[in-house]
Amino acid sequence: MNKNRIRRTALILISVMLIAMAFTGCRTEEKGEVYVYCYGDYFDPTLIETFQAETGIKVVLDSYDTAEEMYTVIENNATTYDCICTSDYMVEKMISKDMLAEINKDNIPELGNIGENYMKKSEVFDPGNKYSVPYMAGVAGILYNTEMVGDIEIDSWDDLWNEAFADHLVMPDSVRDTFMIALRKLGYDQNTTNEDEIKAAAAELIKQKPLVYKYANDSARDLLADGSAAIGVVWNGEYAYTKDLNENVKFVVPKEGSEFFLDSWIIPNNAANKENAEAWINFLCKADVAAQNFDYLYYTTPNIAALDVIEDEEALQEEAIFPSDETLERCSSLRMLDDETTDLFSKYWKEVKSK
Repeated sequence: MNKNRIRRTALILISVMLIAMAFTGCRTEEKGEVYVYCYGDYFDPTLIETFQAETGIKVVLDSYDTAEEMYTVIENNATTYDCICTSDYMVEKMISKDMLAEINKDNIPELGNIGENYMKKSEVFDPGNKYSVPYMAGVAGILYNTEMVGDIEIDSWDDLWNEAFADHLVMPDSVRDTFMIALRKLGYDQNTTNEDEIKAAAAELIKQKPLVYKYANDSARDLLADGSAAIGVVWNGEYAYTKDLNENVKFVVPKEGSEFFLDSWIIPNNAANKENAEAWINFLCKADVAAQNFDYLYYTTPNIAALDVIEDEEALQEEAIFPSDETLERCSSLRMLDDETTDLFSKYWKEVKSK
């Protein structure tokens, strides 16, 4: 499979849709529409046509880059959406701000396809699974080039402080994700509110900084694929993409545990087309649809029914793509932080970046 070609095609299709929307002018609140707000390139775009053909509901798609960007749009009522895909900690925040509508599960009969363990993970930020439906999951880990790493065993966050990797190390360019690594290295909770622990993590990151080739997010996989870097931190969904480009890469979740994410679909409490939003969520919960999205993204699907439909047997057996229950037990999600703690992380992140 040429994932690069698929992704380029998807981006072109999404761009065309967005341009068409820009020329449409003001929205109409027609019964036959659902306004979807999602991370860019996060489902197979051909599924829009499939959904429209099956339901007669027109999908109007907008995309965003970060959960914080999305939150600002919704908080300011800059525009209204019927269905949003976002991350666990942001779901928690939006629930706390009374921004979400409770989902009518009677309208989502395909919900039973979501694995029980993922529903339990979801309850950490959405007690009772009232406001969200799991969509994609993953864990952060270390991706490394076996030829460049040589005989060094990679199994710990400590390995990212190994001077042998000087100028060949890629770290996340994200305050919470980067601090998670240092906090776990020190044996602290990644969601700590203790300033001494946050400060200690910052000191570790400053100590590590001379070894870092680049702080990067999406481009990290490309730097590892082309040999610009020997080792770096990525989400497990990037493994298959990188492996297609460089057969020498491996992925490991460190023994200290890592960050687990669960992206979910939610419905804002001011949605004009709530039942259509539930129809969209139900559609994405169908086994064959979830399998198609897995084949497009190669992130962990919480949809256990899709596992019987996915044809890539090698991927199904790949621990990097489908972490074991033991691995997931060592991982936990980022949680919503209070404003004071958020400011602390921001303060010490600025110190790290300025050194």
